[in-house]
Amino acid sequence: MCIVNHSEVPESPWRPNYRMWHLVGPDQNVSVTMDYSRVGAGAGPPLHVHEDDELITVLEGELEVRVGDDVLQAGPDSTIVVPKGTVHGFTSVSEEDSRLVVYFPVPDPFARTTYVEGGPAAGSGS
Repeated sequence: MCIVNHSEVPESPWRPNYRMWHLVGPDQNVSVTMDYSRVGAGAGPPLHVHEDDELITVLEGELEVRVGDDVLQAGPDSTIVVPKGTVHGFTSVSEEDSRLVVYFPVPDPFARTTYVEGGPAAGSGS
């Protein structure tokens, strides 16, 4: 077992006004990924599809989320469930940063991602 001290995790380059820290992954000898993000107003990922499920928990802020053909609002204490193969994306619509925890059941989900709009983030490795 290991304890990840979040204050010691370096920020990963990601997208403008979208900051990310990879908290859990292969470095901890597990086959899952968990990230923490701070997303500024108007920022978010372009539409994309993962080959794996994704769970996005909103800790603070408000997101406008597209999952498939649905456009929904997600606020604090909610989790967005994105089944594998589903087109999705979101935009932070809060004045303050939205804070998120994102979980994938695989070690490198971004290598298994296809972008419908835009392209990979700076730190995605794909």
